[in-house]
Amino acid sequence: MRFAPFGAALAFAVLASVMVFNPGAGRAEDPPLSDKQQEAVKKIVHDYLVEHPEAIVEAIGALREKERLAAEASAKKTLAERRKDLVDDPNSQVFGNPKGDVTIVEFFDYHCPYCKAMTDSVLDMVKGDGKVRLVMKELPILGPDSVFASRAAIASRQQNLYPEFHTALMHLRAPLSEATVMQTAASVGLNVERLKKDMTDRQVEAIISANIDLARALNIDGTPGWVFGDKMSSGAMSPEAFKQLIEDERKSKS
Repeated sequence: MRFAPFGAALAFAVLASVMVFNPGAGRAEDPPLSDKQQEAVKKIVHDYLVEHPEAIVEAIGALREKERLAAEASAKKTLAERRKDLVDDPNSQVFGNPKGDVTIVEFFDYHCPYCKAMTDSVLDMVKGDGKVRLVMKELPILGPDSVFASRAAIASRQQNLYPEFHTALMHLRAPLSEATVMQTAASVGLNVERLKKDMTDRQVEAIISANIDLARALNIDGTPGWVFGDKMSSGAMSPEAFKQLIEDERKSKS
């Protein structure tokens, strides 16, 4: 905290505000402020903020930083407490090496253009490395069509065609809809009628709900969302940045 005149004046303003809304905040023996005194303090605070509007920006910035640090601490705690749900959930498809020395978790949405853009490079890097375990978490947050596509993808595991269906959906350039999802399913060899039936299984909805709950607990509110060991990242990234995160995680385990 800075104690320059500006910071001291702001501190005074905040203290005055506290006294206005909590008159007993001073010493126990101090009498509460009178109505006239409270109005005077309010005017001091008002006049100061009018003369120094940047104080509001500074205060908002400090609050946001405090919230960011609190969110990071909460996410790290969740990473430790729910590690098994994150990396060893039998209901999540795994790409790459099931026994890899580095585990990456991706939260994705079939409607997300950034997820689509990274699909080929990520799968190529995972395959090329040979020691990466990629855990896939459907996070359909971009509308009903996203939910439908995720339900279909999860249900496709019953026919052992998830990898093919997932990749085809990510390559889909036509607008995502129930019709295009089912056309894509048929194109990779899925029995569409069976797929529709499997999509109604309560377990499918349970998996999506669990993924959304986990993402919220980790403060992941967009896609793609990534977890590399104890580190989290979000959004699209270059192949170089992705490879660096893999190497950083590998070094941290050695």
